[in-house]
Amino acid sequence: MASGLRWLSFAILVLTGYLTMSGDWFGFLTDQDRVADFLNSNGLAGLSAITLLGALFTGFGAPRQVLAFVLGFAAGSIQGAILSTIATAIGATGCFFVARWLLRASLLNRFSDRMQRFDLLFTKGTLLKILMIRLLPVGSNLVTNLLAGCSGIRFVPFFWGSVLGYLPQMVIFAMAGAGIGQARLDQLVVSAVLFALASAIGAYLYHNQRNQTLADSVSDPS
Repeated sequence: MASGLRWLSFAILVLTGYLTMSGDWFGFLTDQDRVADFLNSNGLAGLSAITLLGALFTGFGAPRQVLAFVLGFAAGSIQGAILSTIATAIGATGCFFVARWLLRASLLNRFSDRMQRFDLLFTKGTLLKILMIRLLPVGSNLVTNLLAGCSGIRFVPFFWGSVLGYLPQMVIFAMAGAGIGQARLDQLVVSAVLFALASAIGAYLYHNQRNQTLADSVSDPS
């Protein structure tokens, strides 16, 4: 029974993704002029619809930076950053629980050693490690969400590490989008500086964590 529900849920998920992409909703979401017109015409309902669509957009692996840029252009830097962060967090949450419910059991059976190593790496300091991954301007948001869901890490630190890690880049790209929309060079310069700063913080956390892991591995347990 449980297996049948999982396969049914998977089929519904695939169908939702197909209908969303075949209907050009994702194309609509990358068109800043159309999104701006939609928000201006539909008020709060439009904000809700765009946020949910943005969750699907990022949940299926589309770049969250594009969403922040478009919403920054359409809604302004502050509102665009907030909306894109909320949408991406919803998308990450969906991926996390889909992976945990649909994929974890089968992956544990097939790749138990690798999954145990991942759990060992991320069980301690989960929030900081997820924050580090989100801050770095490389890597796949979708892969991180799926791996986290398939692992045994707790959802709460994953969620807050993701939100805090998403926010700097969302602010940066929303400011860039708002700067393009309003032809403001100062916002573009500030967003570029913030992007470099967020990348540097992510790189520092990465190297610090790597050095700590190396120190722990060679330390005397006695």
